[in-house]
Amino acid sequence: MGFLLFIPFLIVDLVVSSTLMSMGMVMLPPTMIALPFKIMLFVLVDGWDLVIKTLVQGFR
Repeated sequence: MGFLLFIPFLIVDLVVSSTLMSMGMVMLPPTMIALPFKIMLFVLVDGWDLVIKTLVQGFR
């Protein structure tokens, strides 16, 4: 479950960093740009609900 949760965030990091590199913004940290997109992605896919459901199912 943790690895499947990690993959979309890794893809966001790769897209943001490659976009910044292609624009020539080498000194701008990619995490400053990627963090709002990661939070938005987590909220849009209802991430807390998925995490809590998986944790509860693990205790059963």
